[in-house]
Amino acid sequence: MKIGCPKEIKPQEFRVGMTPNAVREAVAHGHQVLVETGAGAGAGFDDAAYVAAGALIAGGPAEVFDLADLIVKVKEPQAGERAMLREGQVLFTYLHLAPDPEQTHDLLASGVTAIAYETVTDRNGGLPLLAPMSEVAGKLAPQVGAWTLQKANGGRGVLLGGVPGVSPARVAVIGGGVVGTHAARVAAGMGADVTVLDRSLPRMRYLDDVFNRDFKTMYASAGNIAEVIAEADMVIGAVLIPGAAAPKLVSRAQLASMKPGAVLVDVAIDQGGCFETSKATTHKDPIYEVDGILHYCVANMPGAVARTSTIALGNATMPFMLALADKGWKRACAEDPHLLEGLNVHAGKLTYYAVGKALGIDVVSPSMLVKGQV
Repeated sequence: MKIGCPKEIKPQEFRVGMTPNAVREAVAHGHQVLVETGAGAGAGFDDAAYVAAGALIAGGPAEVFDLADLIVKVKEPQAGERAMLREGQVLFTYLHLAPDPEQTHDLLASGVTAIAYETVTDRNGGLPLLAPMSEVAGKLAPQVGAWTLQKANGGRGVLLGGVPGVSPARVAVIGGGVVGTHAARVAAGMGADVTVLDRSLPRMRYLDDVFNRDFKTMYASAGNIAEVIAEADMVIGAVLIPGAAAPKLVSRAQLASMKPGAVLVDVAIDQGGCFETSKATTHKDPIYEVDGILHYCVANMPGAVARTSTIALGNATMPFMLALADKGWKRACAEDPHLLEGLNVHAGKLTYYAVGKALGIDVVSPSMLVKGQV
């Protein structure tokens, strides 16, 4: 199979869909890999490294999209990329379709088969291709939030860990999953007073047991969220409903109850954001202010540490990429129900229920597609 890896064109996206190691593995499996020139530069991989791994270097994106049977990316295809997709081609990348009707309709019109990293599952109910980027984003959230809190950036001028005689910052993390856990660990490690809010009692017991109460836990009722954000210097939104739009957990009206110059870091922005006032920003222009509250809503936070993120993502995606290339999407999905969960679009049909519900589009069962019953 011909595998294509184009250069990412989303603003300030420095990651790349395939590392040289992934190329080497694919070539060893008998596949041809075409990498767009400069695709890996942002992550520290030059064209020579890809050539040494066995890749062919393409002069531009049109060549990659024209020749490849399987396109491997990081971020959702932008409008210009979507125009180059075709029927019979397989796209393997993050999609985040629920808050993005324009992309969804373009993918349906293209006839492409699109498999989303963020909805592939594992036997434990986890999201193995989302987890590494969730880990990175979680660890970054207190770091970027601490920077945003600095007075020169419009923040409250509060040091996260405080100093002797001065209280540390109060940090609220809404969501105790992968993102929230890593955010809480880092914020607590920086000396902040951290509270994690979640609706799962077993999850909160786990956090208490494993982290020995390095941070507090609280049930994520509407009342408790309102109480905690009013006292917080930083609120990190870390809520995920797989494949679906993020729920809005903090309203604009509630901003009035917060401390002027407090910071909201919305890690759920890829799925539409979990604060009512959230809108996607970029690394170049990451923060904005609403009603005296600063918002950090960069839609590709892990891109800031592109080398770490690319290697971590490549480690996770490689087995699935090889399965798709070795077997073709239909057989690979038929033999692996967890990969089948990643199927979002095929030949003009939407195949993921949460996206259909969010956008009001009829959904076809992916298992029926694989079995040829649709």
